[in-house]
Amino acid sequence: MDDIFVGQLMSDDVYTATKDTLVEDAAETMLSEGIGSLVVVDDDGHLEGILTTTDFVDIVAKSKPKAQTTVERYMTTDVITAGAQDSIRDVADAMIEHGFHHMPVVDDDTVIGVVTTKDLTSYISTVQTPSPA
Repeated sequence: MDDIFVGQLMSDDVYTATKDTLVEDAAETMLSEGIGSLVVVDDDGHLEGILTTTDFVDIVAKSKPKAQTTVERYMTTDVITAGAQDSIRDVADAMIEHGFHHMPVVDDDTVIGVVTTKDLTSYISTVQTPSPA
């Protein structure tokens, strides 16, 4: 198999923010655009950082005072799942189609695991070793 380079896979539709952008505005952009990160740049477009959905988990966890909002208010209830015998290609296709990063794996209605984009990335990195530069 030929090497596939980053330039062939990357998205060049980059959403950005500045260090002065309010987190609420950043969150709204990420939700409305269906993206998991904003690249933080200066006025000249130079990289200063990145803000991800994981950062928002940290923001909520550290917020004071604590909101007394339950998970039910925000959780997804129409969950698409995989089975343990489903092909990883089908799962990856579904994750891309729906913009998921996590997919519960079920046996009947019982959760037996979760497959993530990290799991798929780890698998791909072990399947083919890149050619030396």
